[in-house]
Amino acid sequence: MPKWLADTLEQLVPDSTWTVETQMTVRIDRKSAPEPDVIIASVPYDPDRTQFTPSEVALAVEVVADESQQRDREYEPFKYARARIPHYWRVEDEKGQPVVHTYELDETTLPYVATGIHRGTLNVAAPVMTTLDLATLVR
Repeated sequence: MPKWLADTLEQLVPDSTWTVETQMTVRIDRKSAPEPDVIIASVPYDPDRTQFTPSEVALAVEVVADESQQRDREYEPFKYARARIPHYWRVEDEKGQPVVHTYELDETTLPYVATGIHRGTLNVAAPVMTTLDLATLVR
């Protein structure tokens, strides 16, 4: 699902000054370099790039699997919020259908604030205008 989601989001980014990547390192600090399943970065595509800084990342997406459930729900959002990544999406499986939990960073207090739980259709205005039929992510 991460690749399909990335391919779909790539069609939605406004122009070539944005990049959509899968499994790319985000260098938060010396000891922390997570690899979100999908990111949208506010920098042009560079085929030689191997990592991003948090200030370049507009959205981090984690697709929850059984083995990553606790990490994706509890640890990754905290880590990304502390790094000031403005948006976080968590994609979960609900009876065979994807559900997207969307969050936006509260710049004053720094935790993420839930902005929606999307079933059927994902419709958000940030970080890029997106209306997506979530059934297209399932094969």
